[in-house]
Parts: sequence; C-alpha cells; structure tokens
Amino acid sequence: MYKNILSVIIAIYMFLGGCTLIPEYTQPKAPVPGKWPQEGIYKKAEIHGGAPVATKLSWQKFFIDARLLKLIEMALANNRDLRLATLNVEHARTLYGVRRAELFPSLTAAGSGSKQRVPADLSVTGNSMIGKQYSVNLGITSWEIDFFGRIRSLEEKALQEYLATEQARRSAQISLISEVGRAYFTLAADRQNLKLSEDILKSREAMYSLISRQYEVGVVNELDLRRVQTQVDTARGAVARYTQLVAQDENALNLLVGSTVPRELLPSNMDSVKPPEEISAGLSSSVLLRRPDIIAAEHRLKAAYANIGAARSALFPRIALTTSAGTASSELSGLFETGSRTWNFTPQISVPIFDARTWAALRVTKTERKIALAQYEKAIQTAFKEVADSLAVKGTIEQRIEAQQSLVDALARTYQLSKERYTKGIDSYLGVLDAQRSLYAAQQELISLRLAKLANQIRLYAVLGGGAR
Repeated sequence: MYKNILSVIIAIYMFLGGCTLIPEYTQPKAPVPGKWPQEGIYKKAEIHGGAPVATKLSWQKFFIDARLLKLIEMALANNRDLRLATLNVEHARTLYGVRRAELFPSLTAAGSGSKQRVPADLSVTGNSMIGKQYSVNLGITSWEIDFFGRIRSLEEKALQEYLATEQARRSAQISLISEVGRAYFTLAADRQNLKLSEDILKSREAMYSLISRQYEVGVVNELDLRRVQTQVDTARGAVARYTQLVAQDENALNLLVGSTVPRELLPSNMDSVKPPEEISAGLSSSVLLRRPDIIAAEHRLKAAYANIGAARSALFPRIALTTSAGTASSELSGLFETGSRTWNFTPQISVPIFDARTWAALRVTKTERKIALAQYEKAIQTAFKEVADSLAVKGTIEQRIEAQQSLVDALARTYQLSKERYTKGIDSYLGVLDAQRSLYAAQQELISLRLAKLANQIRLYAVLGGGAR
C-alpha cells in the first residue's frame, strides 16, 4: 500500500509540469520615438558622440571627485531609504518562496494515544470496559493538486512582484547616488556664494567707513551715506541667507549619507570639486527599456498576466488530496508488530457550478492588466521626456555659461571704471552702487549656471539608467 501511495504522489508530481491558464505575454511596443530628438539645440548635445553610454559606465567611473566617491560609498552603506528598499526585496523574495512551497505537499508526522472507559449500558458486550488506542502516522493533509495551474499562476505573480521589487531597489540606488552628487555640488555652490557675499560685505563696509569720514567733514552729502548703508545691510542679509543655506545643505548631505559627514569630505567651493565624466545618450531610445523603473513596470505587467491565469483557474475544479500511512494498536508495545499497519487515502474534488464572484474577479484581473499596461507605457513616456529635457539643457548650458561669463567680465570692468570716475569726482556714488549690484547679481547667476551644468550631467546619467550596478 505504501508503494501505491508513493506511486500516486510521483505521478502527480510529473503532472505538475502541465498547462497553466496564463495569457501569452508579448512585450508591448514602446509608445515613444525610436530615436532621441535630433534637431536644433539637441544637435549641440552630442547625443551619439565619442563619450560612453551611461548604462555602460559605473558610478565609480562616472564620478571622479575622490571626496564625493567616499560620500556615495557611505550613503550606499548607511542610507535608510536604500536599506528599506533592500528589506522590501527580501520580503518579496520570502513571499515568492511561500507561494512556490504551495506546489509541494506538506508531510507531517503525528503520534497519539487515548484511553477511555465505556459504561456497561453503552458497551457492546454489556459490561463496562476500558478502551486504549495508540497510533503513529505519516501523511499529507489537504494538498491541492495544481491541475489547472492556479498555484503556479500565483507563484508566477509572486516571482514577477519580487523581480519588480528588486528593480525598485536598483532604481532607489540610482536616485540615492544622484542625490548625493547633487547635494555635494549644491553645497559647493552655496559655499562659493557665501564667500562671494562675504567679500561684497567687506567691500561695502570699507566703502561705508570711507564715506562716513567724508560725510563727517562735509565732503559728501547724507544721501550718498544712506545709499551705501542700504547696500551694507543688503550684503549682511545675503551673508546670513547663504550661511543658512550652507547649514541646510550639510544637513541634507548628512541625511543622504546616513551619518555625520567628516569635515574633510565637504567641498569648500565650486573650484575645489571635479565635474563628472561626459556621457552619451546614444542614438536609440531603446536604452530606456533597461532603466530599472521601466523593467519594474514590465514585471508588474507580467504579474498582472499571471493574476489572470489564477482567476481563470478558479473557474475549474479543484482537487485536494489527504492521505496517511502508519501503525495503530491497543497496546503501546504493539505499535510496530505485524498487522498493525493503517492507511488512509481521501481525494476530494470541488467543482464550481455558479459563483458570480469568480467571474467578477476575472474581470477585475483583466482591468488590472490594462492598468499595468498603461503604467508601463507612461513610465516609458516619462523617461523619454526626462532624457529629452536633460539633452535640451546639455545643448544650451555651455552657451549660457559663456554668455554669463562675458557679462561678468564686462560688469567687472564697468564697476572698476565707475569707482575710478567716482574717485575723480566725475560721477556720484550711485553709479558705483549700481555697477557693483549688477556685478554681484551676474556673479551669482554664473555660479547657478555652473551648478546647473553639473546637476544636469548627474541627472542625464541617472535618467539613462546609469548607476544601477
């Protein structure tokens, strides 16, 4: 009998490789152009130049600033968001293991013993008696045999959700790396703005001191004195504002890194940092299909397909098997004697006749597939826009920096001439103040443009899927 039960179980295992009711999956066509924009400003972005493609360049080679590389390593080790994403992967992997385990029978062993007194009026012999029974059994309890692929469909769904979660972790890693880089360069820019504001404040304070002395002896009027005073107060406010921004930038960097950043790893200004390597977007937009967030969206779409298979299988019969084999005896010492063997074989089939919920559930899963498809297509379209936007910035940022640098040079010369004319008594101090104010604003804008260029390099690297490894 043991051999017969074993043969049945082996036959069922062989049947497990049969059909499922999951619809056949075909990768949807990407709803974006096959190539990046090529006209106008995009030509200047050198889309398919000699620079390496982002996905083929590890973050260790993309970033070349030694201090920034150390900060990224610290962030990957300590950042709580990335740690949470990793734990989500572990959770999804465990759930997949639970689903897969449902394919196989659960083998349990049980031993029991009982002793019961039967009164005379209930005894078949007419006399009171004491009954004893001992048993040991090894068996399978209510194992669903997956003839129509319901469990395998749920297993496939769990697998795709696990793979999507893994891609979400890779996407979180890309975001973390790019955010650390952006915060690092933002701190450098704000520190440079702070230094510029401090220099402007010193210059204006020195001029205020000079004009105050001239006012005291009647060389200048009070209007010039108050004009200088307003510029000193404005400069003090700017110093305070950038001091605050630098502190907040450091706090943001500490949060991303997951611990307090050592002072020696912080940048002092824009001139002290090394820009990332130049990268290319390539010619074809198909590179987007390798982005982790798009891969994750496709895995969720495949999970929706698998869910349809599970819903379809609910319309078919379910077969469950309960079986056991063991030994039983009225005496504990007789459990393993000849003739004490017992067995039980109980197959059960449940055939759905009518249940409106199962049909409604099937319609729900089909709608969920449409939703997942729309989300997948939207993810591709969003990614295409992100890359195109970064390429637009790349195609124009150098021109803007060159123009701004020329403006700064011109305003610096204007400021110098204004001071000379004021010193000679040709013009009033109002011309000096206007020239200095314009120069200061242009210098700030130049720092912002330099930061925008660095931030866009990092963004382009991230939106092309770089940094996932």
